[in-house]
Amino acid sequence: MIKGIGHIGIAIRNINESLAAVSRALDLPTPAVHDNTEKKMKFALLDLGGIGLEFLEDYSEEGEFARFVRERGDAIHHFCLLTDNIESDIETLKERGIEMADEKPKLGLRGKKIAFIKSNALNGIQIELSEP
Repeated sequence: MIKGIGHIGIAIRNINESLAAVSRALDLPTPAVHDNTEKKMKFALLDLGGIGLEFLEDYSEEGEFARFVRERGDAIHHFCLLTDNIESDIETLKERGIEMADEKPKLGLRGKKIAFIKSNALNGIQIELSEP
């Protein structure tokens, strides 16, 4: 069952510059940057009272987030809904006619089960499901 919003995913060119700017503007400590070398992604989560801003830097040449940034620049990529049973919620969405980019959950950058809904299923809105 969907429990609420977990984070807003922001695709960016340079994670250190973006984190420094946002942290300074909001007067918050700069969070640690993590590097997932297998997926060629750097990420950090800035907590805003229970909802995170997830900064994502894709340093691969052709990864989804690298293409997104080339086409649109630094921008919000998706928002994440928390679920207590991702498999069940995927099946419920499919029964409602919602196309999933991920038919089965996969492990995300932070080691949690995630699945994306196809953005064209929701008129261009990109939504990620994640277990807490």
